[in-house]
Amino acid sequence: MDGGERPLSPHLQVYRFQITMVLSSLHRITGLLLSVGAVALAWWLIALASGPEAYGVVEQVFAMWPFKLLLAGWTFCFFFHLCNGIRHLFWDAGRGFEPAQYRASGWTVVVVSVLASAGFTVLVIF
Repeated sequence: MDGGERPLSPHLQVYRFQITMVLSSLHRITGLLLSVGAVALAWWLIALASGPEAYGVVEQVFAMWPFKLLLAGWTFCFFFHLCNGIRHLFWDAGRGFEPAQYRASGWTVVVVSVLASAGFTVLVIF
């Protein structure tokens, strides 16, 4: 067989949009962003253990509005990664693979993540 003109694998243009494609990528991205947030958490913990002066500096930085926006973003990353991780646990148990089920669970992850992060951001961060 001569396959000179055919691609080696299907291209993204061949696939129809599915929510699982977006949520899979977003799950990986939020995991990476949470790793960056862990550096801020470590800085806060080190400052807390270092005394009032060091903690005061970190407290001033964390109180600035640009950092609060970062905290709001990390909050969404946390809730999305948590909800999507729970969804994956159900998949690991062999449940939720029917098209209607994975679409419903995907949109549930999105809605719960947005509502939980918005509520947390309003109540705690701002």
